[in-house]
Amino acid sequence: MAKIIYTHTDEAPALATYSFLPVIEAYASTAGVEVETRDISLAGRIIAQFPDRLTAEQRIDDALAELGEMADQPEANIIKLPNISASVPQLKAAITELQEQGYDLPAYPENPSTDEERDARARYDAVKGSAVNPVLRQGNSDRRAPAAVKNYARTNPHSMGEWSADSRTNVATMGADDFFSNEQSVVIEGDTEISIRHVAADGTTTELKKAFAVLDGEVVDSSVMRAAALDRFLAAQVQRAKDEGILFSVHLKATMMKVSDPIIFGHVVKVFFADVFDRFGDDLATAGLSPSDGLASIYTGLESLDNGAEIKAAFEQAIADGPELAMVDSDRGVTNLHVPSDVIIDASMPAMIRTSGQMWDTAGEQADALAVIPDSSYAGVYQAVIEDCRANGAYDPTTMGSVPNVGLMAQKAEEYGSHDKTFEIESAGTVQVVAADGTVLMEHSVEPGDVWRACQTKDVPIRDWVKLAVIRARASETPAVFWLDENRAHDANLIAKVKEYLAEHDTDGLTIEIMAPAEATQYSIERIRKGEDTISVTGNVLRDYNTDLFPILELGTSAKMLSIVPLINGGGLFETGAGGSAPKHVQQLVKENYLRWDSLGEFFALAASFEHLAATTDNARAQVLADTLDRATGTFLAENRSPGRKLGTTDNRGSHFYLALYWAEELAKQTEDAELASAFAEVAGSLRSEEQTIVDELLAVQGSPADIGGYFHPSDEKAAAVMRPSATFTRVLDSLSV
Repeated sequence: MAKIIYTHTDEAPALATYSFLPVIEAYASTAGVEVETRDISLAGRIIAQFPDRLTAEQRIDDALAELGEMADQPEANIIKLPNISASVPQLKAAITELQEQGYDLPAYPENPSTDEERDARARYDAVKGSAVNPVLRQGNSDRRAPAAVKNYARTNPHSMGEWSADSRTNVATMGADDFFSNEQSVVIEGDTEISIRHVAADGTTTELKKAFAVLDGEVVDSSVMRAAALDRFLAAQVQRAKDEGILFSVHLKATMMKVSDPIIFGHVVKVFFADVFDRFGDDLATAGLSPSDGLASIYTGLESLDNGAEIKAAFEQAIADGPELAMVDSDRGVTNLHVPSDVIIDASMPAMIRTSGQMWDTAGEQADALAVIPDSSYAGVYQAVIEDCRANGAYDPTTMGSVPNVGLMAQKAEEYGSHDKTFEIESAGTVQVVAADGTVLMEHSVEPGDVWRACQTKDVPIRDWVKLAVIRARASETPAVFWLDENRAHDANLIAKVKEYLAEHDTDGLTIEIMAPAEATQYSIERIRKGEDTISVTGNVLRDYNTDLFPILELGTSAKMLSIVPLINGGGLFETGAGGSAPKHVQQLVKENYLRWDSLGEFFALAASFEHLAATTDNARAQVLADTLDRATGTFLAENRSPGRKLGTTDNRGSHFYLALYWAEELAKQTEDAELASAFAEVAGSLRSEEQTIVDELLAVQGSPADIGGYFHPSDEKAAAVMRPSATFTRVLDSLSV
């Protein structure tokens, strides 16, 4: 039987799955397609790491490892919903919840000192940060706004803030002593092994990373961000924000960059509160309270300290004396420095640009801000957009063009700062990347506290990336721009490969350019203002940034994008959009039984999954399901059935009902498969005749608290009851048979 794997993830997407998956299973069964789930949620990943500590009933298989193996198979067909890329505070919160539910899990060891603690830390480190994506993404990314979404956005434009020519918002970045400026890069010749070592001033050598395999043609980079320079830069920006009377904010990727960026975030906290750490740093360190975990974690830990009130008062005084901090939640006093995963650059910067280049202050008002992005590799992208908006005003969603993306990410390409080749240096010396024959390929002098990192980008994904860019440029008749900077070591090596591999394809009549990121941004936004599209062909990090930046400006959200990952070995991975707003949606559901999550991304991914299944298994009915779902989604948008923002309107569950209704009606009237049409005619008739009853049943539960049994690890029984409150809708789905 043909099979689709639907991932069980976290937060709002996971809750939505309890409502939408029964629809998928019922409709897919009519084409002989089995839908299976795999739990890759943060809680599921944690539980899978500790089978030796759990009861037989509590143990679960390592679904992520299984899917990683499956992604290498030609028959793979995986629909991946957004998941938590856990920061340490999120990881700790999930552990606590599971412990309260009776799971015998160890506490997260901040500073492991025993073999048992080191083992627990290694297991937890395997699930934090962007642990899922590198495993599943065994292909490069093709991400774009479907025509139906783009057309809807033009006729139903989202709100855009007004930009002023007097805006004082700007990006601040290092430009020296950072990863960009210190980067070195080599192209490996022949399959071999390399290792990473630290050589101290006295010649003592410490192995940081044992020999690991690299392949012929692979691009290997190394770089270092110098801690002393970072601190000087940050201190200057704190003072600059105060002098200019604008909000201070920092924008990092403390989830995907799970090693480097939490450390950098900790530097920001420590510099902003320099006087507090000068006075109480030893007390905080002894209590295990790390600036890398943010203010919220520190404040919680202070409650158990004898002088906790004094230290908290010192933090509050520092906030009062310094530049005003940008706020995540003004009502609750949550600042930009409270939680490292609260302000993720690819979501926070587009949101700022969309709302006049401003962020929230302590009074809940919008104000100009200094956006601190320490590493200068991509900071210029955001500065270019800010300067364009300052000069030309906000973009117009009714006329603006689009910037689809072809992203290099297969086989863990460009996994900067998020893996076992990133280190916070403990002592002065030199870090070297060493070939199997002892040749030093790259080296950097380092000081204590410096953040050193290396990464790999294999040749096969690069070649496939170039191929996919040409295919997309040809199919869409759209210029394609490789966002690569010849002044950056890694990019210089990629440029040489891009030029070599472009020669393997027919590019006659195509516009294909290579530009540095800031230049490529300017080129793209000039075309955007003329209503023209431009494909951004980028590396992994810029893929993340661009597939949020431009969709948020164009569509108001990145959750409505179509994201297809043609897996290198022939399978398909279909991603469903971004989950940045998912936590707020869960809070609203628990408070008032209303889920605002929009599953439109799931609809697009499902249609693409059926289409791929039809092509690879010669399943004609799967193609009928794909075609009718596409048409149903068009009706869904035209009828404005996406979840509203307020109680008393259609929420996520109601949107699933209407999608099921429109899909059934399209299936009933299609002529390719008479048996399907007959079966769905009855279902469509029932759903249409029972529409008001179903809507009333869905509305009736709104307004009161909902018990789902847990945030990170909800109860399946409770969550299903909350997300499937219409007995009538359930009965009609259960009646479907072909």
